Amino acid sequence: MLCKFKKMQGIGNDFVLLDSFFQSFSLTTKQIKHIANRRYGVGCDQVLLLEPPKNKETDVFYRIFNSDGSEVGQCGNGARCSAIYLHDKGLVKKDIIIAETISGKLTLQINNSNLVTVNMGIPKFEPKDIPLNVDKKLENYSLELDKKNIIFSAVSIGNPHALVVTNDIESSLFDATATALQKNSIFPEGVNVGFAQIMDRKTIKLRVFERGVGETLACGSGACAATAVLRQQDLVDEMVDVELRGGVLKISWIGEDQSIFMDGPVSTVYEGEIEL
Repeated sequence: MLCKFKKMQGIGNDFVLLDSFFQSFSLTTKQIKHIANRRYGVGCDQVLLLEPPKNKETDVFYRIFNSDGSEVGQCGNGARCSAIYLHDKGLVKKDIIIAETISGKLTLQINNSNLVTVNMGIPKFEPKDIPLNVDKKLENYSLELDKKNIIFSAVSIGNPHALVVTNDIESSLFDATATALQKNSIFPEGVNVGFAQIMDRKTIKLRVFERGVGETLACGSGACAATAVLRQQDLVDEMVDVELRGGVLKISWIGEDQSIFMDGPVSTVYEGEIEL
């Protein structure tokens, strides 16, 4: 099967996008791994499959696959790329797009040719919603990992996130800490692990290690997770610039029981065909 694709990126978080609006197909784990492979395939952090909507209230069914083939329910940078893809291909002829994922609905607003605002939904801190295997909700949790005590916060932005606050964003120890957290049974579905350094109340630096991928240059849901956690603890303001290795995302969150919003640019890398 020969499939047309578009490779896109949002501040360094890169994706291969395919759609099944006119050609019905599904992807196997082996095919997803092949597409994502940076030596033998196209190469990307995630593969995004855009399917026709399943109901009249939405414009697209948006599926996200990590480079290891696992399907997840949220990807903010991918959502922004998807909005531009759908608009450029003429598949959705609106500037406000309603996308459905396995985790719920997203509202994507195209502001200009490459800037998209995403309503990422309401951050969820209850352990059962993350999910997190603990008895009660706390601002911070403690876990003994490799003889070190790790303090972290946890939240769901349609997918599980742990956040560790640090004074040294360039630490070489993050990879091992992230891997240990992702493998720990306290997160039964795995977890995306972020490390945040607070520069001031309007700016944070962030690195994110995504489950099934590893460290990425940017993570939209991770930027939202970090902002929600730090905002809830009154460590940052309502509007925050999140500086990731690939660029800056602007995140805004009024507070509890309100949706969190993400603004950022996207661009097309190239288009092509791949045989699966």
